[in-house]
Amino acid sequence: MEYLCRRRKRARDGKNSILGKAKSPEISSLKMSDEHEKMLPIANVGRMMKKILPPSAKVSREAKERMQQCASEFICFVTGEASDRCHKENRKTVNGDDICWALSSLGFDNYSEAMLRYLQNFRGFERENANQSNNCKANSGEVEKDEGSICGDISAPSFDFGY
Repeated sequence: MEYLCRRRKRARDGKNSILGKAKSPEISSLKMSDEHEKMLPIANVGRMMKKILPPSAKVSREAKERMQQCASEFICFVTGEASDRCHKENRKTVNGDDICWALSSLGFDNYSEAMLRYLQNFRGFERENANQSNNCKANSGEVEKDEGSICGDISAPSFDFGY
């Protein structure tokens, strides 16, 4: 939690911001829009909330905005931890394993384990998809899609926390 507080303080002081401290109204409004762009789309947040709630439940705009802020803050917090790890290891790219490590190191072990399982499933799916694509190209160059073809559309694995 102390880590999060330090990040917030640096952001509030303008040390973590590209724009630094706001000096004029133009820069201040630019900074606000920059913060807004870092948030998840509110329509997506609302859709996720409705998916969990009973069909008859109503969700206020204020509740969606609050959830949007919380979810975006959580993502930035986890991503920041993963990014710090990459920086210490002199790497420029944050990968899925870094996110899982960050979740675990921040005490979100349940999420880390679920994300690790999903990441393994996703990588297996990507390997299978690449193998099928290579087989289709090797067998006949360009294969037309039809219902009986193994070269048709394949959807990504879905993610379920099991709640």
